[in-house]
This record gives sequence, structure tokens and C-alpha cells, in this order.
Amino acid sequence: MRALLQRVSQASVVVNEQTISSIGKGLLILLGIGHGDEEQQAAFLAEKIANLRIFEDEQGKTNLSILDVKGEAIVVSQFTLYADTRKGRRPSFIDAALPDTAAPLVTRFAELLRGHGVPTQTGQFGAHMLVEIHNDGPVTIWLEK
Repeated sequence: MRALLQRVSQASVVVNEQTISSIGKGLLILLGIGHGDEEQQAAFLAEKIANLRIFEDEQGKTNLSILDVKGEAIVVSQFTLYADTRKGRRPSFIDAALPDTAAPLVTRFAELLRGHGVPTQTGQFGAHMLVEIHNDGPVTIWLEK
């Protein structure tokens, strides 16, 4: 399982010209599910992300978690995090889990993040989404489990 975190001042997801998710300060989490990923990986990443100290304190040091700043999150399924570009010019996505496996794990990950106290919204699995990100910093963190 792979997660690309972007610390944001605001973010939103639009599907079919309708805003389906919108947050202020927090994290936009692009989440990729690979073959063999299970709830164990989702639980590890949800706990890690909820407590990861990547928000600035009063001195400008990254000492605060999303919980500390009372931030929110949007989780967007992103199979392209499993792109393999080692051969040719067209990425292969063979390492990404199939939708029937990936969709429930994305949903479960969002539930687990909520369980840690992070107000969490989601994109729409399998839809064409317009994701607006106001990356704060910019701060972008790659996590893998």
C-alpha cells in the first residue's frame, strides 16, 4: 500500500461538475493499493498518518500532527501510484490491485483514519476526478507499507 500525503491549506474533489469532498487545513491523501495488501497495511498507514508530525508549531517547526491542528483529510484512490515505468514509454499498472480488491481497502482505510479522530472525506472510486490541491509548504510525503 502506498500513500502520497500532501499537506494542504485547502483541497477539494469534483466529479461530474459536483464537489463531492472539500476540506480546509489538513491532508490530501492519494492512496494506492497493490496486490497482497490487506487491512493490516491500511491500519498501519492510518495510525502513522494520524500521528505523523508534519504540521508547524508556533516556532515554525514540524512538531504537530493532523490531530494536533484539528485538520481534516481527503482520501483519493490512486492506482497510478503503482505505475512501472522501467520499460518503454507507457506505464504498466500490473502491480496495482484490481478494483474489487482495492475499493473496499480504500474505504476501510478512510474508516480507520476516522477511527483515529481525523475527519475524513473521500473521492469517488473509479470516477474521473478533478482534485484541487493547495499544497501548503509545499509538503509532500511518500509512505509505503
